[in-house]
Amino acid sequence: MRNILLLIVLWTGIHANAAGEYDVRDFGAAGDGKTLDHEAINRAIDSCEARGGGRVVLPAGTYLCGSIRLKNNVELHIMSGATILAAPPSMKAYDEAEHFGGPEYQDGGHTYFHNSLIYAVGKQNISITGRGMIDGKGLTRKDTERAGNVQGGSIGTGDKAIALKNCRNTLIRDVTIYRGGHFGIIMTGCDVGTVDNVTIDTNRDGFDIDCCKYLTVSNCKINTPSDDALVLKSSYALKRPVLCEHITISNCVITGYKVGTLLDGTYLPEKVNWVCGRLKLGTESNGGYRNIAVTNCTFMYSSGLAFEEVDQGLMENIVVSNISMSHVHHYPIYITTGCRNRGPKERTDVSSAADIMISNVMADDVDSLAGIIITGMPGHPVRNIALSDISIRYRGGGAKELAYKNYREQGTNYPEPKFAKETPAYGLFARHVDGLDISNVTFHTAKPDYRPAIMLDNVNSATISNLKAPVEKGVKKIVTVRSKNVTVK
Repeated sequence: MRNILLLIVLWTGIHANAAGEYDVRDFGAAGDGKTLDHEAINRAIDSCEARGGGRVVLPAGTYLCGSIRLKNNVELHIMSGATILAAPPSMKAYDEAEHFGGPEYQDGGHTYFHNSLIYAVGKQNISITGRGMIDGKGLTRKDTERAGNVQGGSIGTGDKAIALKNCRNTLIRDVTIYRGGHFGIIMTGCDVGTVDNVTIDTNRDGFDIDCCKYLTVSNCKINTPSDDALVLKSSYALKRPVLCEHITISNCVITGYKVGTLLDGTYLPEKVNWVCGRLKLGTESNGGYRNIAVTNCTFMYSSGLAFEEVDQGLMENIVVSNISMSHVHHYPIYITTGCRNRGPKERTDVSSAADIMISNVMADDVDSLAGIIITGMPGHPVRNIALSDISIRYRGGGAKELAYKNYREQGTNYPEPKFAKETPAYGLFARHVDGLDISNVTFHTAKPDYRPAIMLDNVNSATISNLKAPVEKGVKKIVTVRSKNVTVK
């Protein structure tokens, strides 16, 4: 009797495990890198969902795939030694892009989701986990935007590694994404989710968070030598302006090495392009950003922090702390509003930014193109900006004539400092700001720089305390003020 009871217990445990896990090989997946396996994986996912949910497992092997469709209550688990390999466009293995049905104010990568390697639309309780790899070799990095102008329509093949839209309660953990196409991960309109310990080494954007709420991003390593690394956006992809809000980002690493060299450990810096890595809010910003916290992150061979509200949304309650940067391209910190206004023409809102606090930042080998930039618009200043406990080592070398340069207004221009050329101050340039608090800030220059350390232009109510910065011979003032109510202590 005792042996019979033991057998019953053992059988029950095995049966429960079998009921909760679905091995894709049992559904016909070959894992040989030659046979298209996405339909077998989709059968496993469908079976898992039909039985109430569970885990779909990819054991070690290479699974050549087109579109994999995630479903409710399903965890896609990619085991160590397993790779999902994106099929080439010639195999026509990706789902057709869905119908959008309305004006497209954002490019096709933000608009269409079905033409992705792994996607879900309107699902809940979905997960992608495991120490395996997603290799987007067959994905395109191209988009349908030309020189900042949206052309409309889908790119016509797979262009994203992971794409989630209008999903709730999501988890992405431990996976590695290599060559992710236009986006390694894009999440649009998703509420309540976690992305943790994910590594992305890719040739366009690493991770885009668009119109999402209550997301936590932690312990991620993102290498993007040709575009943005970790980006919050607020596009018109949901056919209305939607805030991206209540987002926390912590303990992440952002780099601009050549594609693949973060993964293989050679860490070869990429030649500086128009942008190379960075943590950004924008540029798509129809709804805006609110209640965002970023802490304990490092940057290497990349651009810095870029907070850009240019599409009639708001940007407020942003807190950044404990940031380390080394070999910084173009700028360390950039805060701006503008009036690109990519959206319905009948909207009359004006982009706004307020209540942004950045503290405990160390940066070395920073490009002499631009220092910290904080700019609003005439008649619409950014408000209540606080910078404290910041130390930046610039390369220096700025000529004296640059101090008299007429630095362009943001206006309708694309918000990228490279296109505006050098700033008239080497350390910090602020214009159209109401409420600026600068404390315990130190600037160094490797070579003499004959611009002032700080220039304030149309700034109202500013306090500068405990500023330390070199002043070269012939430079009249460490701080140039064309503003009112400015106190320098």
